[in-house]
Amino acid sequence: MHKPPALMSAFLAATLVIAGVNVAGMAVASEKWTATKLDATAYPADIVENKLEPAPGGLPDGRVATASSGDIRKAWYQSPTTRYAHAVLGDNVEAGELKVEDARGRSASLRLPENEVFEDTTPRIADLDNDGLNEVVTIRSSVSKGASVTIYGMANGVLMQKATTGFIGTANRWLNIAAIAPMAGSGGQEIAFVRTPHIGGDLFIAAYAKGVFIQVTAMQGFSDHVIGSGELRLSAVADINGDGKQELALPSQDRKTLRIVGFVGRELKEIATAQLDAAIDKAIGVETSEGRISFITGLEDGSVWRIAPN
Repeated sequence: MHKPPALMSAFLAATLVIAGVNVAGMAVASEKWTATKLDATAYPADIVENKLEPAPGGLPDGRVATASSGDIRKAWYQSPTTRYAHAVLGDNVEAGELKVEDARGRSASLRLPENEVFEDTTPRIADLDNDGLNEVVTIRSSVSKGASVTIYGMANGVLMQKATTGFIGTANRWLNIAAIAPMAGSGGQEIAFVRTPHIGGDLFIAAYAKGVFIQVTAMQGFSDHVIGSGELRLSAVADINGDGKQELALPSQDRKTLRIVGFVGRELKEIATAQLDAAIDKAIGVETSEGRISFITGLEDGSVWRIAPN
């Protein structure tokens, strides 16, 4: 059987799980969900409207992340720079600084060295380890070693790095964060991200505890980004079976299939798939009607589709 791909050397691979196998060790077949074409004019151009306010500081497409509780209430990128000519998000302008604001309006910032950038548009705020203090999850890239997932937090009034996966290891290699949600049933929130979504498509799910990342599991064959696009929301989470854990929906490597994965016991498996007429290139949204959850997304041909259980 195929083992999940190894991640960066700095990433602690604590529990590597073979994907697609259930608790009893027998192969599990995924369900086929139905894709139904919708009226595209009933949805905004990006399918899921981005209502976050633009970030100050001149970063193209930058937005301000917000939280309703915890110490850090706002986070955004600033200090635009062109020192990394990768342009994976459609231009060669990235951010050189992370800024946060607490519940009392006090701010703090962290500036990266000249050989690094935030290759991202909006940070993510979450209390990953349930200690009442928020972490800020970012995509930090080295101009010579590629991208990493890096976590920051406050300590004695100072914004500082708390953990990182380590860089991929090669310039112009990127990753995109797919979700931060309670997926594994551990009591905390896991981070799901796709490493090299354009050329590799490895999905990793990781936990954060005591200042380190712990790899929970991995699976292959995904893409949650279109190269050159500023749209980073080609994924969504929802508890589709009522077990209290969030399942993750994101495109296949060619983006022509929506794949839905989730944990059964301690195992990650593909729960459902739906074939589409063209490649997904819009944000994925979640709709609930009469207790029934479905996913909405748009394709490169301009069509809009609902993906739902049969």
